[in-house]
Amino acid sequence: MTSPYVKGITREEHLDHLRLHPDASHLQIPEWADVKPDWTAESVGWFEGDVMVAVALVLYRAFPGTGRFLAYLPDGPAIDWHSQRLERWLDPLLAHLEKEGAFSVRIGPPLAVRHWDAATVAAGVADPAVRHLRDLPTDGLDGYALDAAERLKRLGWRRCKENEGSGFGLGQPRYGCRIPLTGRSVDELRRSLAPHWLQALQTAEGGGVGVFWGSADDLPAFHRLYRATAERDGFKARPLDYFRRMWQALNAEESDRLRIYLAEYDDEVLSAALMISVGPRVWHSYPASGRRGRELRPSSLLLWRMLCEALDSGADTYDLRSITPSLDPTNHLLGRLLFKTGTGAQAVEYFGEWERPVGTQGKVLQRALGVYLGRR
Repeated sequence: MTSPYVKGITREEHLDHLRLHPDASHLQIPEWADVKPDWTAESVGWFEGDVMVAVALVLYRAFPGTGRFLAYLPDGPAIDWHSQRLERWLDPLLAHLEKEGAFSVRIGPPLAVRHWDAATVAAGVADPAVRHLRDLPTDGLDGYALDAAERLKRLGWRRCKENEGSGFGLGQPRYGCRIPLTGRSVDELRRSLAPHWLQALQTAEGGGVGVFWGSADDLPAFHRLYRATAERDGFKARPLDYFRRMWQALNAEESDRLRIYLAEYDDEVLSAALMISVGPRVWHSYPASGRRGRELRPSSLLLWRMLCEALDSGADTYDLRSITPSLDPTNHLLGRLLFKTGTGAQAVEYFGEWERPVGTQGKVLQRALGVYLGRR
């Protein structure tokens, strides 16, 4: 069997392929390029003869003073990761990216390696001997993903360390949380709620909290809560212009791709979050809340409303994004983990990101990039 070849494609060709094969990450749609102005973007396709069989979004970032680029495929590429010959897919990609001037390629294969059910996580949190998700027995393990990791190593790829390269705008979370929706009803979802979560939901429902769709005009109110959340949880907040750009970019092709939800009480916004929808998958993004009105549990009602609307839209997965894998009771992010798994969600370990140098100077420039990032 001959290997496919890779070449650049137009934005329209990329979009046409996704309409036929919509199961892609929101980080792999052409619109995402418009959210990242510091990167140069290219859509590429894998072809067998004249037939395009796969697509990807590549982000290029120039390494100052070299004329060369780091090529990054966040949450991608969406190729056949169960293949016994991954080089059949990856070698033509590397050849194309080297021709475009890349010295290093970083990928994020969209694979889940293992998961833990909500009850398993709760038991681990209650056990003082458990300090990490990996200390728990898994409730699901993907052998194909383990095989893919071994094949990548043999092909010269290296697993990136977590948070490695974050100063260059890189890195997706290794651990996340998701709620399977296929074949489930609203009643089944509600029965899956942990007792503390159900109580919080009932408090919000009985306390007069309302949940509404917002518009671009509500982004400043969202951002005020988001900044407060960033300060409380210890991460760097993105500027308001980032979210305005995201709103415009993601809703350019489909007007309902990105939504904003607001939880209000007495005309005051207490909690907010963004919902991104691509094909059968929904992402719960940038949840934000202030300190006022927390006793009304607005974030619980907000998430519940969003979850029910995702189910009603036909989504098969509700992705709650990143979680901490640490179950240490002193970890200040443990509460967020318990909030997410309290919905009945699975904790998930993803495949992680991998990198490989390309070209004659790839290894040298990759090491130099590491030094450069370490000084920033």
